[in-house]
Amino acid sequence: MNQLDRLENKSVFILREAYSQFKSLCMLWSIGKDSTVMLWLAKKAFFGHVPFPLVHIDTAYKIPEMIEYRDKLALELNIDMIYGQNRKALENKLTFPDGNATHLDCCKTLKTDALVNTINGTWPRFRLNHKTGKYETDKSPEPYTGVIVGLRADEEGSRSKERYFSARDKKSEWDITDQPPEFWNQFKTDFAPGTHVRVHPLLDWSELNVWKYIGREKIPMVSLYFNQGDGTRYRSLGCWPCTKPIQSNSRTVEKIIEELGSGKLTSIAERAGRDQDKEDGGGLEELRKGGYM
Repeated sequence: MNQLDRLENKSVFILREAYSQFKSLCMLWSIGKDSTVMLWLAKKAFFGHVPFPLVHIDTAYKIPEMIEYRDKLALELNIDMIYGQNRKALENKLTFPDGNATHLDCCKTLKTDALVNTINGTWPRFRLNHKTGKYETDKSPEPYTGVIVGLRADEEGSRSKERYFSARDKKSEWDITDQPPEFWNQFKTDFAPGTHVRVHPLLDWSELNVWKYIGREKIPMVSLYFNQGDGTRYRSLGCWPCTKPIQSNSRTVEKIIEELGSGKLTSIAERAGRDQDKEDGGGLEELRKGGYM
């Protein structure tokens, strides 16, 4: 069994364990490479069917190709697709692009607050109607007690402190010092009532693992990851005012794998193009303590 097979098997096990243990489960889909690989793993884990909704937090500042890709794939794969949004903040222009917030404050408002309130059901959710292709207000306010997230430990410092099953309190706040041990594939899944649990099936994957898996499984990716002729591509996707591409001539999955394997990007952080990371001193720990992905 090769490394990709081992990683796949463990991720599939984690997904099935989460589904068996949590009554109300959802999967976050950022439209990026990691969460899209996680979607493919879920399809494998449940024999082509994804038995829980995918939730996207729409800041209204995502690159348009990302939203087009999201809805096209959701319709093609018959995914139960939901999005949440901080509409009040957008209406009141409490954002960085409007000049009324720092990068970090904008992230907290449009991502963290929207995520926490979408998960707990206190703000409206919008569900894709597959017959009309349009989003409608979701009639169910039931909170999600288990949330599957496509983060990797090697991507950013605070994420290396996570567990496969990581507890949050009722406010979705994360106590880094209170993490259950996970030895020999023994995972804690029995948490106190009211606990909100983040599940991380990709925790041990690397960026190179992800791209190799995309190539092996022929997973369709949003075009932003590839050089379109201007000598740049996105390595990490976020909101367009705060995310910058890298210099790269990689036009295909194979070329990205080759680029990563060459060591050319070793000294450049994967999220180096994300402005909120720089504003937070190169990490996202404070944002993530409050519920950020």
